[in-house]
Amino acid sequence: MFRQLSERFGHPLAMAILTLLGMWLIVMVTLPQLQMIDYSFRPNLLPAQRGGPEDGWTLGNYVTLFDNEIHRAIFFKTLWSSVLVTLLTLVVSYPLAYYLAKVATPRQAALCILLLIIPFWINEILRTYSWFIILAFRGPLNEILLALGLIERPIRFLSGDAGVMVGMVYAYILFMVFPLYNAIESLDDNQIRAARDLGAGSIRTHRRIVIPHAKPGIATGCIMTFMLAAGSYAVPALLGSPGSRWFTQIIYNWFFEGGNWNQGAAYAFLLLVLCIGFMSLVMKFFKVGLGDIAK
Repeated sequence: MFRQLSERFGHPLAMAILTLLGMWLIVMVTLPQLQMIDYSFRPNLLPAQRGGPEDGWTLGNYVTLFDNEIHRAIFFKTLWSSVLVTLLTLVVSYPLAYYLAKVATPRQAALCILLLIIPFWINEILRTYSWFIILAFRGPLNEILLALGLIERPIRFLSGDAGVMVGMVYAYILFMVFPLYNAIESLDDNQIRAARDLGAGSIRTHRRIVIPHAKPGIATGCIMTFMLAAGSYAVPALLGSPGSRWFTQIIYNWFFEGGNWNQGAAYAFLLLVLCIGFMSLVMKFFKVGLGDIAK
């Protein structure tokens, strides 16, 4: 990496870039994570008790999760719900990415990408709140369905997890579409034509040609979408009901309402381990490495 940067920018500038990158990784990534881990293994003590005999590493903060039935249920519910959000986003994004990469003309593709990006110029909270208005009990969606005669009475879309799922798929669709688009765009069109000339239908062509080639993009999109969904706070807070709480809301409560940073750090570290484990499983399932994903 240093040699490539030196050839492009020169030795001094390459050294400066790597130094700034290293400082950023240490100060903004490594040190906060290490501090969070240290917090998670220490009890929540008064300032006068810190440094005393009770101030030592303990697993008590982690045991709390497994002793608390409600928190444990929310933890596993967040896991499966994040997986479901990832699968739904993949199902929605794959046809769109294929259309952009192989079907649409350059002008059509540019217009579609622009239409996808423009809503993301708005803050995530405002975009999420717009779905709150759309899915409300007397919101536009219910009014349209009532006017068309498809339903007899308004539906409470925000009473369960449905609103959260819709909001998350919308919020993170770009993180799935663009990796898929980049992977599919690099596929040689002659391979698709050859498969069709040999009698393969659309489903078989995608299963045998397109999807295997797009594995790095699928893996990247799934990892990014899952991690964003599992770590989301705004979407479940705005679109979720009291019975559809997310694990990040529990972490927020420990930090800012309960004032127990040590317990919150333990829960946050468990969520981080969950995301790393999911990333490893996806990479193993699709048989890709970090180098493939980085492309």
